[in-house]
Amino acid sequence: MSELPQSVLFCCDHNSVRSPMAEGIMKKFYGTGTYVQSAGVKTDMEIDGFSISVCQEIGVELSRHRSRSFDEMERWGDDLSSFDLVVALSPASQRRALELTRFFHLEVEYWPIMDPTGLGESRSAKLDSYRQTRDQIIHHLTRRWGAPTQTP
Repeated sequence: MSELPQSVLFCCDHNSVRSPMAEGIMKKFYGTGTYVQSAGVKTDMEIDGFSISVCQEIGVELSRHRSRSFDEMERWGDDLSSFDLVVALSPASQRRALELTRFFHLEVEYWPIMDPTGLGESRSAKLDSYRQTRDQIIHHLTRRWGAPTQTP
């Protein structure tokens, strides 16, 4: 376990499932002492309803999340070089993060988090897949930074 960084950027493919979940859960678990954002390689999708549902189960609100890409993030004033840590949750986002940060002195980590989209036939099976993804994120967060400092 390590000390919480001052700022973290979570990234995935579309900023609609994994990275918003990671952003919301980290904020819930560790409070506002760390600046936490998320982005995607692309923003061709809105926040996923199943992500909203499984995060609500643990008291994390995602319904107001607005998806954004790396490019939009920079246009809106969040400079990648200002983050202490970038956590990529998909291979495509890892490649993009490494490409964008090659001239900056910041850490890029890869956490292999399952993409639950397209898994499961029934609503119940889909929710189970999204819960697995949520729980993988929680596992990585707590392994990296310890037990939540806020009540989940």
